[in-house]
Amino acid sequence: MIRWDNVDIPEDITFEDAIAQTQSLIRQLSSGELSPVDAASAIAQLVQTQNGARGFFVTYLTAEDRLADTPAPEIIQALESAPDTVAELLVKNLAMSTGMAMTHRRNQNEEMAQGSDRVRRRTMHLIERVNLPQVQDKLVALRESAITGQGNYKTFLERWQYDAQQREMIRQTLDRVID
Repeated sequence: MIRWDNVDIPEDITFEDAIAQTQSLIRQLSSGELSPVDAASAIAQLVQTQNGARGFFVTYLTAEDRLADTPAPEIIQALESAPDTVAELLVKNLAMSTGMAMTHRRNQNEEMAQGSDRVRRRTMHLIERVNLPQVQDKLVALRESAITGQGNYKTFLERWQYDAQQREMIRQTLDRVID
């Protein structure tokens, strides 16, 4: 078993390696081989880098395991250790999961839509639990871009080619978590 409290996550971790590290963390947490306190150390290191944070979230939020449905306080604290990176990814994950759920339903793929819905629920739960003012600032900025087609998230929304109906659904989702 890996002792995560003694593991140093390299600053130049690849996205793929971050996914593999997170998969290992989830397996060990779920099996009881690893405590949330020990996992938090590795997660805090992962989220310090863009690739590490992206790999963590893509794995954690999509995992079949129910672990992400009720994150331990130690996991929340680890996420709070990298406020800017974590805030940005939480906000974008919320928008992407919302937009993709609609795309999957349009394509009559309810199973994939339900997976996107699960990611959206988990992301909303994390947003509600983390104490990061940056999250609220980014949620408001993304909401403005979804409404106007302008602003800080214009390029993000265009890159994913969200249409007016998807942007409206994203706005409605954002409204549910904006304080």
